[in-house]
Amino acid sequence: MSFQPNSRFSGDESARGFTPLERAIDRAAVRILAEKPASGARAFFLECAVFLLKQAWACLFGALMLLVIIAARLWYPDDALLARNDALTIAAVLIQLGMLLFKLEAGRELWVIMLFHLTGTVMELFKTDVGSWAYEAEGFLRIGAVPLFSGFMYAAVGSYMVRVYRLHNLRFERYPRIWLTTVVAFAIYLNFFSHHFVYDIRWILLAAIVLLWWRTWMHFRIWRVTLRVPLLLVFAGVAVFIWLAENIATWAGAWLYPHQMDGWEMVSPQKLISWLLLMILSVVMVTWVYPPKTPGAEATSGQAQSSSGAD
Repeated sequence: MSFQPNSRFSGDESARGFTPLERAIDRAAVRILAEKPASGARAFFLECAVFLLKQAWACLFGALMLLVIIAARLWYPDDALLARNDALTIAAVLIQLGMLLFKLEAGRELWVIMLFHLTGTVMELFKTDVGSWAYEAEGFLRIGAVPLFSGFMYAAVGSYMVRVYRLHNLRFERYPRIWLTTVVAFAIYLNFFSHHFVYDIRWILLAAIVLLWWRTWMHFRIWRVTLRVPLLLVFAGVAVFIWLAENIATWAGAWLYPHQMDGWEMVSPQKLISWLLLMILSVVMVTWVYPPKTPGAEATSGQAQSSSGAD
């Protein structure tokens, strides 16, 4: 990991992809932070605080979903006329509508989030049918054994991916060709189904992931500082974070794995591999909307536009 000081605020090039509300928050943050020290311990802790706040903002959809799931476990009455799964589905729809109404998601992001929703729901239908996990058999807002709120959990992952891309102004060194990553993503998705019938190639897929991305570095901007980290390390970190969230969700009874039917137990660490593979699929879908850019892409673009204007 390396640090690259950056004198620009986030309110210029990197803010172009912000939603209107995010631009307003960004301008207010710049006014507050402008007089803060640029070096020393206070500057370090300031960067840490900004990083955590940006991550929290990127996780907004998923965090709200998780809070609703926990609240339903703790306080939703067992004898309510509306089944808990149906209440979760209605809450998920309201969260999504709120994200759109308050312009917390850009228009083109909605398409990739809906794609997450669709691909996730299709996989849920198959996985519940073969007994990989199960939901409570209650409610009307479901397809087969799959309550409709389940698709929103995949959409929450998609929401995080697209939001973190623009909040941190992500840039990449030596990113692999999109067509190669797309082939691997399709193979990952197919293996989620096919390994129940034929050989499980997840280890081959993991080797392909390492081969494709081991030279790739990600640059992500906090405030004054831009960090440079190996992308594979980021993949592993996000997979761990999702696994932890999954443990909370299963404890709250959103769904259960076979070994949890007689009482909650921690989700197997082996699921980390599944989440890593699913996250690669997510990353690839985001690149269809936000093609990876190299560091300094805006500066090069701006110089080209200036030259064109001078001519």
